[in-house]
Amino acid sequence: MNTFGKIFQVTLYGESHQDAIGVVVDGMKPGTEIDIHRISEDLSKRRPGAVGTTARIEKDAFKITSGVFNNKATGSPVHIMIENKDVQSKDYEHLKFHPRPGHADFVAMKKYFGFHDYRGGGRFSGRLTAALVAAGALAKMMLPYTFHHELISLGTCKDPKAFDRYLEEIGNEGDSVGGMIRLTVNHVDIGLGEPMFYKLDAVITQLLMSIPAVKLVSFGDTLLLLTSKGSEFNDVLVNEDGKTKTNHSGGVTGGISNGNPIVIDVFVKPTSSIQKAQETYHFDQQSVDTLQAKGRHDVAIARRAGIVIENTVACVLADMYLLRNMYQ
Repeated sequence: MNTFGKIFQVTLYGESHQDAIGVVVDGMKPGTEIDIHRISEDLSKRRPGAVGTTARIEKDAFKITSGVFNNKATGSPVHIMIENKDVQSKDYEHLKFHPRPGHADFVAMKKYFGFHDYRGGGRFSGRLTAALVAAGALAKMMLPYTFHHELISLGTCKDPKAFDRYLEEIGNEGDSVGGMIRLTVNHVDIGLGEPMFYKLDAVITQLLMSIPAVKLVSFGDTLLLLTSKGSEFNDVLVNEDGKTKTNHSGGVTGGISNGNPIVIDVFVKPTSSIQKAQETYHFDQQSVDTLQAKGRHDVAIARRAGIVIENTVACVLADMYLLRNMYQ
């Protein structure tokens, strides 16, 4: 499926090396102020440039073709198109029959009977997250919440001051590492989410797990789940407004926001495309052969993923926010 949401609906289209990628966002409240500079700022946070990020430099110039008039949302679907300019498709020809370990190359080949666009990872590429960032930027324009993301660790390195040196070493080995990102959302209303099949934490997890390379999502003090007693883990209420002494549950109780900050840890796996040679099956030769991946890839995709995670969660919260207001 290519569309998420019940009221705030996000539809992604495009592939890594097609002419463009983009998003159609339905459900923007008419009259919402649309600040294109905020979209540009969020897209710039995703772009490479730091040590350990890809040499593919897309300007992420975008065009809004519908849904906005006089800098206001009209109520019609908002269409944002982002062109792909810096592509080197020849780097991916060898992957047609020699899929990368850990990548979606193999399952895409089987699912789409070989008709998929394998260039740059096609539909499975992290390039599509630029469109998610644009959608989330729109979502945040409707929300009275504040967002903050932080890169906690890269591989075995937990010192942000040492990230550059650490990634240089990993890159020189022709390898990659994963990372952990923490997102905090403040000033969230009580009551977002539903008690059964549209739980806030479940839907957030669903959409976050749709981001390429995300493998684990947790809320609050997850490690305490294994070591704490209920009397220690429970968030004790201290007043009639629902204020609690702790926030071990990460702002969600019973699938519904409880007024505390929503705290989410997101774990991103090591980039599958690495320069180091790997022995893996070649479907054309029908034997295991050495794969030397080409192309331009991140040593640690987690370094650019913070804004993607932030804006993806914003899309969920916008949908939940609009659903919540239906009852008021």
